Amino acid sequence: MASNNSGRNRTLVPEAKQGLNRLKTEVASEVGLSNYESMDKGNLSSRQNGSVGGEMVKRMIESYEQGL
Repeated sequence: MASNNSGRNRTLVPEAKQGLNRLKTEVASEVGLSNYESMDKGNLSSRQNGSVGGEMVKRMIESYEQGL
């Protein structure tokens, strides 16, 4: 079965990529994953990777709500 990524994982706002990477590194460090950017994410558990992504989303939502 062929993979169809049709638009997934596409950077919609290229200027935001650097900020998102900075946020990802900061969150990963706070949850105890230092050197996250250079890690092989395949060696991490779903829980570890999910906690980084989940915390990023939580902070982005909080930031948006504060701006309302």
